[in-house]
Amino acid sequence: MEDDMDNQEYNSIVSFIWGIADDCLRDVYVRGKYRDVILPMTVIRRLDAMLEETKSAVLEMKEQLDVAKIDNQWPALCNVAGQAFCNASPFLLKDLTSRGKKQTLEADFKAYLDGFSPNVQEILDKFKFRDQIKTMVDADILGSVIDKFTSSDINLSPEPVYKDAEKTIIKLPGLDNHGMGTIFEELIRRFNEDNNEEAGEHWTPRDVVELMADLAFYPVQDKLKDATYSCYDGACGTGGMLTVAQDRLLRLAKSRGKKVSIHLFGQEINPETYAICKADMLLKGDGEEAEHITYGSTLSLDGNPSRQFDFMLSNPPYGKSWKTDADKLGGKDEILDLRFNAYTDDGEELKMIPRSSDGQLLFLLNNVAKMKTDTELGSRIIEVHNGSSLFTGDAGTGESNARRYMIERDLVEAIIALPDNMFYNTGIGTFIWVLSNHKEERRKGKIQLIDATKMKSPLRKNMGKKNCEFTADIRKEIIRIFLTMEESEVSKIFDNREFGYWNVTVDRPLRLRILLDREVPAENEKGKLLFRKSSELAEVRSAVKAAMETAPLDDWDAFAKATKLKKGQLKKIRPFITKTDPEAKEVAGEADPELRDTEHIPFQYEGGIDAFLKKEVLPYAPDAYVDEDKTRIGYELSFTKYFYKPVKLRDMKDILASLAKLEKESDGVMDEIMEGLTE
Repeated sequence: MEDDMDNQEYNSIVSFIWGIADDCLRDVYVRGKYRDVILPMTVIRRLDAMLEETKSAVLEMKEQLDVAKIDNQWPALCNVAGQAFCNASPFLLKDLTSRGKKQTLEADFKAYLDGFSPNVQEILDKFKFRDQIKTMVDADILGSVIDKFTSSDINLSPEPVYKDAEKTIIKLPGLDNHGMGTIFEELIRRFNEDNNEEAGEHWTPRDVVELMADLAFYPVQDKLKDATYSCYDGACGTGGMLTVAQDRLLRLAKSRGKKVSIHLFGQEINPETYAICKADMLLKGDGEEAEHITYGSTLSLDGNPSRQFDFMLSNPPYGKSWKTDADKLGGKDEILDLRFNAYTDDGEELKMIPRSSDGQLLFLLNNVAKMKTDTELGSRIIEVHNGSSLFTGDAGTGESNARRYMIERDLVEAIIALPDNMFYNTGIGTFIWVLSNHKEERRKGKIQLIDATKMKSPLRKNMGKKNCEFTADIRKEIIRIFLTMEESEVSKIFDNREFGYWNVTVDRPLRLRILLDREVPAENEKGKLLFRKSSELAEVRSAVKAAMETAPLDDWDAFAKATKLKKGQLKKIRPFITKTDPEAKEVAGEADPELRDTEHIPFQYEGGIDAFLKKEVLPYAPDAYVDEDKTRIGYELSFTKYFYKPVKLRDMKDILASLAKLEKESDGVMDEIMEGLTE
């Protein structure tokens, strides 16, 4: 996305706001609490600047409505303000800079805040901003904070500030909605970084978001119609991803002569971040969009349970516990939510509940549940995950079942491996999942893997852990590779079945030999009596001794029959009078747990399980067999498997030459050391 302001101007504004914290809050708040004042004040000042031009008209309308005794005045006042919000107090923020006494300023500032429309009140409540007023008043810094935010040295208005009365020379450029969003996000990143928190929790880097938007819309650009579309983010943070998606779709549609509109939907669990997102939507002038942002956990309190969306883009939290959500849903083992439970075509139940320590795949499944099935486009999902979603979880576990569900429904178009250090809070590898339930014909039954780990441009200065980015040209190349489905060193196409496997349990019969020199003990290894009655112990010992004299000692089944003892008695004594022996006869119906093994057999293995057993197992263990009741289906995706390039080892002659050189260079050093020691 092209910005009207350059990064230098953004950084200048951010630095100024950051300076307000240092100048005014240093002796009152600990550094980690600066955000409690600065973030809501930034929002308030932006809203205030948006309302300045229509303030007098709003007050006139309010006077008329008061005279007419109209109760619900907000729709009319917002209409006059020309925004989805308004402020009916007598004040603009700059009017409060001249209020001298603390008591007067406090009362007027509260009246000013109370004058905002209900949608802004919710934002202020989520910020818990009113809790800060007394602290600032008591420290006598409220006036200074307001003065700084209304200073002529900073412009948070969409209108430029001019140096001259004729308005010909711009002193400070206007700040558009995208620019304001960028500044919000950078402030959050800085505050989180300064407070040693996860900066990337709320902000996906703009270059990654741009690529995600391209992946969402470019593949269907020729199918766009004059219509209304919807876009959803179940972990929307400050709403930056929704904003970029909206911009991309509108521009793409315009370039193709289509008139489209887009409704944005999102959900966010962090109250402060939710407040910023709601504010951002209001600043765009669309109160309806702001109402589409819901507060709470997407997993346990879905704000859009019955909605379906055309496009879904998200960067959910990964590597984070979702135990609280699991408890709210009835406990991890009792979750019945249809988003996370499914059935295969042959009726097999698929529980897709992952480990409680990492709930990222649940966000992807939430999106899958919201895909449209009755439209030409269907739905497209673009979501960022770490490597865990690709391979964590054995066959039959929640993670593997989730992958199985999506792949067997042929929803996965592509997975793109991103470079390390692309995000602010982590250097680990990340991956973009691309899903669609209306694949074009050439993609049906296939998944494209793209290795973009080397496709990056270094940053001149690191931003947190982020040290590289996708330039516009790099994004274009990735999109080209995706759209052409070309196979190369960085792009490979596979059948869906390539990623599936059977997890089989290979058993071998238990073979036991009876030991003549062993007597049934009175107690087990824990000192507990094997038999309560001494008479029963004596009876068992006698029976065993008699059987040892007549029955074969390499055949447990025959020996057990010869003792004429009950099954419970035999179970108790067997560990003490037997040992495993490969030369002994098989114990009917029992496998040797010490010889048990598991095998991952790829779906692509020619001949399947039977052929694998015959070729890979039976030549080495002729009595081995598969316990079919324990066979599970699993799915995993390994980029390393398909893109690993072995490093060529150095030639031995080269290594020896290097060692000889080092030895020669060290000779003189060792002589000097030895000489020094003898002096």
